[in-house]
Amino acid sequence: MRKVYGIQLLLLMLSILAVAPVRSQEKKPVVIAIPVGLSGVNSVVAPAVVQSAELAADELNAKGGIIGQPVKVVPLDDESGPAGAVKAFNTGIRQDKADVIITMETSAARNAGAPIAERAKVPFIYTSFYEGRACGEYLFVNAWVPEQVVPPLIKFMTDEKNAKRWFAVGSDYAFGRGMIEAAKNTIKDMGGTILGEEYQPLQQSDWTAIISKIRAANPDGIIYSTSGGGPNIDFLKQLKAAGLTMPIGSLSIDELTAEAGGNAAQGVYYTGDYFTGIDNPENKRFLEAMKKKFGAELKTPNALSQQEYDGVHAYAMAVEKAGTTNADAVIKALPTVAFKGPRGPVQMNKQHHAPLPIYLAQVQADGKTKVLKDFGLIDPGDQCPKLK
Repeated sequence: MRKVYGIQLLLLMLSILAVAPVRSQEKKPVVIAIPVGLSGVNSVVAPAVVQSAELAADELNAKGGIIGQPVKVVPLDDESGPAGAVKAFNTGIRQDKADVIITMETSAARNAGAPIAERAKVPFIYTSFYEGRACGEYLFVNAWVPEQVVPPLIKFMTDEKNAKRWFAVGSDYAFGRGMIEAAKNTIKDMGGTILGEEYQPLQQSDWTAIISKIRAANPDGIIYSTSGGGPNIDFLKQLKAAGLTMPIGSLSIDELTAEAGGNAAQGVYYTGDYFTGIDNPENKRFLEAMKKKFGAELKTPNALSQQEYDGVHAYAMAVEKAGTTNADAVIKALPTVAFKGPRGPVQMNKQHHAPLPIYLAQVQADGKTKVLKDFGLIDPGDQCPKLK
């Protein structure tokens, strides 16, 4: 019996030794944290952001990952606000050991989370359009800023819709106020006037008082900038119900939100750097891949989600170029790489921002968006001069 037991023990030890080298060769994943508004005002668009990241990760893993390491995406709920962002960033960095943060967030959430990433020296690619001038050594932005979308939209509505007298509406936080400030300056530069300017708290959904002020002012056009997602739908539904028919320009709507609102957004004009209607091979491949992966669960790709896909691929290119996930090496490589995706080549080389192709679009009766005009590549202007 002792001899048999000894043989069994020897075989067990040999089996452990045989497995051990395999385990030691398991490669650490490249962890991409995605703090995003899975709850709160951004919950309409957040699932589409996560889907874009998941597709990009699948594509990278199918080719062997990033520098031979598998890619892992970790969605975290930032609750669409600063308190949630602090929790999500800390969890992603400390608990999940994120190599990078790539996400779309409200400006309030970004402003709370960015300093955490900066102190931890973790690259942060912000993929949401925003009010501009967010700067940091580890912060990069691959979406539009006011200088790229406001002038083309205001000029179109001034020239084509004869909008000279305007009413401005925004959500009461950095993005809403920042975008409206840019719009006011552009309107004044083009000879227009502002009849009224009103702001609504982020969590407030009743726009009755502001709509009454719009009716009393009787402007030629409305320009608005709410938080992404829910507030867009609430404002437009109530505006439509009030029977106001003047031309409307949006600085915050996206395709998914427009669809979610049914016909509430019908007729709304907006400018952006991505639309599903962009006709190029890369966009067609992206849309087909999204449909294949998610099927009936697919959330319409839009200007608040597609940039996540670009951001993941741009980060992968920077890591491959640097040959390491070391943050300091990666942030040096990021401005030197250009990922050619659904929008065309995007390179975050202008003070950690990117020149982008800008389009004019209008929401149709079925909630779908139709691209009307291509303005070509527009520079973001001076955003972070100290990063030159």
